Amino acid sequence: MTESGHSSGGGMTARLVAAPRVRRGARQKVGDIVLSVVLIVLSLFMIVPLVWLITTSVTTRAEAFQLPPRWIPTPPTLANYAEINSLIPIGRMALNSLIVSVLATAGALLTSTLAAYAFSRIRFRGGNTLFSVLLAALMVPVQLTVIPLFILMRTLGLVDNLAAVWLPATVNVFGIFFLRQYFASIPRDLDEAARIDGAGHLRILFQIMLPLAMPALSALTIFLFEATWNNYFWPSIFLQSNEQMTLPVGLVQLQGAVGGGPAVVVFAAITAVVLPVLILFLIFQRSFVESIASTGLKA
Repeated sequence: MTESGHSSGGGMTARLVAAPRVRRGARQKVGDIVLSVVLIVLSLFMIVPLVWLITTSVTTRAEAFQLPPRWIPTPPTLANYAEINSLIPIGRMALNSLIVSVLATAGALLTSTLAAYAFSRIRFRGGNTLFSVLLAALMVPVQLTVIPLFILMRTLGLVDNLAAVWLPATVNVFGIFFLRQYFASIPRDLDEAARIDGAGHLRILFQIMLPLAMPALSALTIFLFEATWNNYFWPSIFLQSNEQMTLPVGLVQLQGAVGGGPAVVVFAAITAVVLPVLILFLIFQRSFVESIASTGLKA
């Protein structure tokens, strides 16, 4: 009787302990389902306009704005893309945007890497104060710097020159902060081991830190390229001739040129601007997610 009582008591205790676990597991499963549904709905709100933009760009004018919209144009046409070049020199503008984006991104990656390493690994007087000043610069609207920067570019003779757009973009405060936080999360034991082997700061940076920071560099590359590629404000200030204009400025010209006419041509031009950045993100999306997940807020 005693052994039987102990056995039945133990089994009842096990069932009482397992019951809350089952309920918690069921609630967690329901929560995961609800979260998945919410994320799917939100993703549809983001994806559907992009899909409509792309499909409309290959739709004829007569069928472009039918209700309900046709998600699969029949038949698709590339005439809208061919018509863009007759309104604006989109090929030249695309080349200008590519030149500006590549040079600005490469320059910002170089300066951000060097500055981030200095702030995270080198101790010098006033380093924390200087870093705080840089962070404060993020809160300054870019419009406040237009006049002094324009005067500087005019003094250098760079007005209506692509250098006036990409040269100031080679210093990016957000890039410095982003990489500094990532470098700060890398153990300092690696630096000390490298110094024992006689490595200097540049060797530590390029042979140890940068290979470990590839996810962060990939994510920062996407940020910088996208920001420069879609930048309208600075090119509209410094560039004047059609030969020097970039794609965002060209899109505004295209909208003014066609007026209330072939809106499908404008959609085609917008698609041509959006797709390169979208493709770049799809290529580096894994590194982008890894960098966001692993970049901490370590001071």
